[in-house]
Amino acid sequence: MRVKSIVLESKAHMKPPRIQGNEDHTTVLDRQQFPRRWSRKLETFFRSCSSQDPAALKEKGNSLFKAGDMEGAVCCYTKALKLSASKADSAVLYRNRSACHLKLEEYNKAECDASKALDIDPSDVKARFRRAQAFQKLDRLDQAFLDAQRCAQLEPKNKAFQELLRQLGALIQQKSVQLNSTDARVQQMFSILLDDASKDSDREKAAQNLVVLSRDEGGAEQIFRNDGVKLIQKLLQSKQEEVVLSALRTLVGLCTEHQSRTMAIVNELGMDQLCAVMGSGASTVSLAACHLLQVMFEALTEGMKREIRGKEEAMLPEPSKELRSMLRHLLEMMPASNVSGPGRDSAINLLVKQVPRKSFKNPDNSPTLWVIDQGLKKILQVAGSIPELSDGPPLTDNTHMSCSVLLSKLYDDLKSDKERENFNKICEEYIQQHFSQSALDAKLRAIQTVSVLLQGPSDVGNRTLEMSGMMDAVISLCASKDVTHQQIAVEALIHAAGKAKRASFITANGVALLKDLYKTSENDRIRVRALVGLCKLGSAGGTDFSMKQFAEGSTGKLAKQCRKWLCNESLPPTSRRWSVEGLAYLTFDADVKEDLVEDKHALTAMFELAKSEDKTVLFAVGSTLVNCTNSYEVEKPDPQMVELAKYAKQHVPEEHPKDAPSYVEKRLVKLLEAGVVSALACMVKQESPALTEACKECISRVFLALVERQEDRGTVVAQGGGKALIPLATENTDAGKVKAAQALAKIAITSNPEIAFPGERIYEVVRPLVSLLSLNCTLLQNFEALMALTNLAGISERLRQKIIKEKAVPKIEGYMFEEQDLVRASATECMCNLVLSTEVQKLYLATGNDRLKLLVLYSGEDDERLRKAAAGTLAMLTSEQPELCKRIPGTTTHWLEIMQALLLCEISDLRHRGVVIVQNMIQADRDLTEKLMESEVLEILTVLAKGGEGTSDPVSKIAKDCLDKAVEYGLIRSREGKMEGTEP
Repeated sequence: MRVKSIVLESKAHMKPPRIQGNEDHTTVLDRQQFPRRWSRKLETFFRSCSSQDPAALKEKGNSLFKAGDMEGAVCCYTKALKLSASKADSAVLYRNRSACHLKLEEYNKAECDASKALDIDPSDVKARFRRAQAFQKLDRLDQAFLDAQRCAQLEPKNKAFQELLRQLGALIQQKSVQLNSTDARVQQMFSILLDDASKDSDREKAAQNLVVLSRDEGGAEQIFRNDGVKLIQKLLQSKQEEVVLSALRTLVGLCTEHQSRTMAIVNELGMDQLCAVMGSGASTVSLAACHLLQVMFEALTEGMKREIRGKEEAMLPEPSKELRSMLRHLLEMMPASNVSGPGRDSAINLLVKQVPRKSFKNPDNSPTLWVIDQGLKKILQVAGSIPELSDGPPLTDNTHMSCSVLLSKLYDDLKSDKERENFNKICEEYIQQHFSQSALDAKLRAIQTVSVLLQGPSDVGNRTLEMSGMMDAVISLCASKDVTHQQIAVEALIHAAGKAKRASFITANGVALLKDLYKTSENDRIRVRALVGLCKLGSAGGTDFSMKQFAEGSTGKLAKQCRKWLCNESLPPTSRRWSVEGLAYLTFDADVKEDLVEDKHALTAMFELAKSEDKTVLFAVGSTLVNCTNSYEVEKPDPQMVELAKYAKQHVPEEHPKDAPSYVEKRLVKLLEAGVVSALACMVKQESPALTEACKECISRVFLALVERQEDRGTVVAQGGGKALIPLATENTDAGKVKAAQALAKIAITSNPEIAFPGERIYEVVRPLVSLLSLNCTLLQNFEALMALTNLAGISERLRQKIIKEKAVPKIEGYMFEEQDLVRASATECMCNLVLSTEVQKLYLATGNDRLKLLVLYSGEDDERLRKAAAGTLAMLTSEQPELCKRIPGTTTHWLEIMQALLLCEISDLRHRGVVIVQNMIQADRDLTEKLMESEVLEILTVLAKGGEGTSDPVSKIAKDCLDKAVEYGLIRSREGKMEGTEP
């Protein structure tokens, strides 16, 4: 009997439980109040897996494989491989691990392990068979056929080998027919595209078909083998934008995840032509070419990471030559005057994404060192370019910011003081070379380069700023009558005020100058920049209410002028962007926050600017919103330390009264009403170096603040917040990933996940949620992740499989031992929904663990929520796997008392779960039924079967069914409606 009603269903509006005596569960689940203490039971459970004997680990892996725990088996085989000293034993372990990877649908890993086993023992027919299966799944049919053929030769009577050989033969024949029919289509499409006399509609259709065909592996191979690259080269020379776009998109299909084709295309087309297309004036074509080069980079770098196996792959040349060629051409694009502004930005964007290491765990930073050696001066040349000067390369409003990001990424990727010193030396020599010249234009370029460095690797920028005469030149140029000269100098002064030491120097020496520029300049470009400088200096105290640089009311006046310029659409976007920059500093002041959220016109203008082409505004908008929502990190000092500081007459930070939670909540409501979510969603979509990880973290913090109130979550989802949070949870700073994942968890708890994350998007939510099941996260984050996963696990088997594949089950089991009541109960609830999957049921069927025992014991706990979850899980398991019923008596000597307590419970849900468990036990085994009938269970079931007050109809019916089964066994008899035990 399947008892689906026991399962914890996905609750579209499930509220986080409250704890009696405490108004907010966030305080109860705070890490400082409840530090992590794992139970001794859990330590014992994991200690059993820590054997150092490879043979024992192999046997343990075999047992786990038979029980369906593939992840556990892989773990055991991996540990055994590290300890194994015998090549023969290692071959068997590789072969066994390959079988696990096949079950886990990790076909590349399966093929790798099978190949390693064959390298040790080429006659291992099982390993060869598994490699053939992996090759088949990877669509490498020719290689699969050769392995299957060899297996059949070694064991001609093996039916499995013969069947695989037959399947592969049919697939190869089918693929051959498809490829032959594709040849004619490919030729026809190219003929139409290359014929100038073809109709526009025919050309458009042919272009679309070619792109679609290239996305299929078979179609891509046919295009490539039919001289497709040469034909595409002709298409790239077309003057029609649509034709060029179709050619670029077709090349994307040919290169995606295919190293050898990518290498051939790079060599045949040449980087000169691809860079020329990317550097063209058409922004759409430039972006498409940028995407193609990014796909090429990924194909080549992934190819270098993959381990070489077999003679065919060993014959492939190393792709490092092509990678160096691509990087060299991108660096040559930097100062080239024939490259468009968007094309140059695309080249910078590619360098940002492809050169620095993705993870500092990777020790190889040679690409960064090579780029610094070959191209740092070229990057600095772009950084120091001034559009108003006629001899510079074309720039966009985003170019200088993109250069700052690239320089920062390169500097952060350096590993030693020697490497950083070399970076500093190159920058200082370049700037000194220009600054020492007598020509004013050269000095301006040097100052502009310093400004870019101050926005990027600020340590380098500060060193160059301390060069002899640099600061004096900046101050003197602020008084120049030339607007361009003034603008460059004021911007340098603003960026120089980033450090507290520098800010205090400028406060003493430059405030009067900035005030004078603000009051007397007739050019709004200069006035708005001078205003931002004053804003930056005025906010030097941060959120500390007692540390204000300017007189009372001055900050409010500056903010008012910033809002005025922000709303002035007659000003150029760059000037309006600077006004947002000013607000980013001034909104440390709570009075400024209140005034800004009350100004709907200013909020609308800021959000529209965030959606515009000017991507340099992204971080300023993000910072402003973080300040308005108070979503920055605040460390509350220890009260005793505060008293001690007061006694010692030391400075104690003070919080502004308008930063209290009630004020913050009202500001969040007003931001939502003004359309903040749609602005944030547009910011996330931006493909620009300006969308740095720091910027993404700001957006994540704001989203988390916006979903704090349950009633606001629907608005966030409706305006695209759910969709925007998914990439933020995967590509972000570590803190940003956690904030975004927690926001996703809050949405998944109180909203229907199928509505909040429609279609395939719901499966992308699983990994961020699982990432919150970590010791590095707070108990509140653990709890919310478990609640969200419970809802997801109750939706469909495919979602449960996704959760299992993300290796969440062991983590959830770990939290079932957590001492904090809410976390332990929520983990058990999540397991209740996961046991619907056969893979999880097999974990409970496996011998040698205490999983079943834990559920039985939890069913007798005092915590009502935990008892419901554990009893529900037990009811599901005993229904799906009757064999487990026979094991219940062996879990604990108190099992009968626990069952009786469930049956006698006043809570109807628990009583229902209890009677279902007893029914499953009775249906499973006669001897077990006899034990139950000899106890008080018979009398309890008799009472429940009669029904009455407090007894629901389902419970009464199930109790009657239990008694009827006992009668059928001949253990009891019915007499005048009464149930009695039979004579022994």
